Amino acid sequence: MAEFIVMPKMGLTMTKGMLTNWKKKEGDLVNKGDILFEVETDKITNKVEAKTSGILRKILVDKETVDVFVPVGIIGRADEDISELLEQASRELKTDKPQKEEGPKETRELSPAVQAGDRVKISPRAKKIAKDLKVDYNLVQGTGPGGAITEEDIRKFAEGTKAKVSPTAAIVAEQLGVDIFNIEKDTRIMKADVIKYKLDESLAKYADPQEHRQSMTNMRKIIAKRMLHSVQTSPSVSFNIKVDTTGMKELRDELKDTFKVSYTDILVKIVSEVLLEFPLLNSTLDGDEIITRNYVNMGVAVALPAGLLVPVVKFTNIKGLKEISNEIKDLSERAKTNDLLPDELTGGTFTISNLGMYGIESFTPIINQPEVAILGVNAIHKEPVVVNDEVVIKPMMNLSLTADHRVVDGAVAAEFLAKLKKYIENPCLLLL
Repeated sequence: MAEFIVMPKMGLTMTKGMLTNWKKKEGDLVNKGDILFEVETDKITNKVEAKTSGILRKILVDKETVDVFVPVGIIGRADEDISELLEQASRELKTDKPQKEEGPKETRELSPAVQAGDRVKISPRAKKIAKDLKVDYNLVQGTGPGGAITEEDIRKFAEGTKAKVSPTAAIVAEQLGVDIFNIEKDTRIMKADVIKYKLDESLAKYADPQEHRQSMTNMRKIIAKRMLHSVQTSPSVSFNIKVDTTGMKELRDELKDTFKVSYTDILVKIVSEVLLEFPLLNSTLDGDEIITRNYVNMGVAVALPAGLLVPVVKFTNIKGLKEISNEIKDLSERAKTNDLLPDELTGGTFTISNLGMYGIESFTPIINQPEVAILGVNAIHKEPVVVNDEVVIKPMMNLSLTADHRVVDGAVAAEFLAKLKKYIENPCLLLL
């Protein structure tokens, strides 16, 4: 029996999706489990499998965004009558699409086209003088009857040109094949101007400059929209603090024979603990109300060739370091293979973005709305530090915090970073 293929709901928060790529054509045989099409939703692309076998009779939606559960295709036997399903789909798709308001039709008057055969009004003698004086008479404004170009017009134009060009510049321009009229200059054109123009012209030919234009991907469109929304929404303030990572390195070394953890893993755990002491940095602003929490859902930014994803590790404040590390690895790997679920990209309360592996020493991360703060992690460098009046070499790292000043005051942000520094330099405090 023929049935609809609908836009699936792939996560609790999904309300619509963009069908981007059908893997089957109308008339193709479809087996249960075959990939039917791809759906882009909230920065990720999901492959949708067939729930039943049959013939793909009709594609109803292609490269469009529709609500979940809206019909996008029809599958059934090759000889089935699908007219009723087509009528039902037409009604549902019409309801799903907003009606476009028709505004007044634009009208405009077209100016008469210049005819290619139009002749310039100029006497034979004026034309000869123009040739002798090397004047392009097409550039001369005629003052004779009906706009005709006179001999005097040609001579005045030539005199005006000579006044703008030095004799040497005119000779050099002729030798180099440079049209003087292409050189834009208010004062007199000199030899150096002609040579510079020729060099610039030659350089442009050698460089062969080209520009390429391409449409933004759906992921990039969403990133651009969110970044702009964040900047326009949050009056953000940036804070930087330098921390000694010796303690974190020692912790990693102690654990490496049992379980390997990264600096990001350790930071997620430490930041989660400190956030509970500073709930405003883990909050959300909803109208005139501030929503605080007794839990932390940590977003960890993952860079991809096509853009940036921020998968969320839920309830990091109650998870152990090993569990956090495993989840970050799993989410990062599935982000790179486009296998994340929409729910794994939502619900974050705070975000960590680590650019340390690229050698970055400081940056200003943009807040991931609707959160109110984000922590940038920078590269670790060995630096001379004064300890007990002695200069020693320490592995130092900058932390860059961006906070929404509507919720987080400077003093609160500073206290948060000071406490974070204390925990990072003394990870054993996590045991207390």
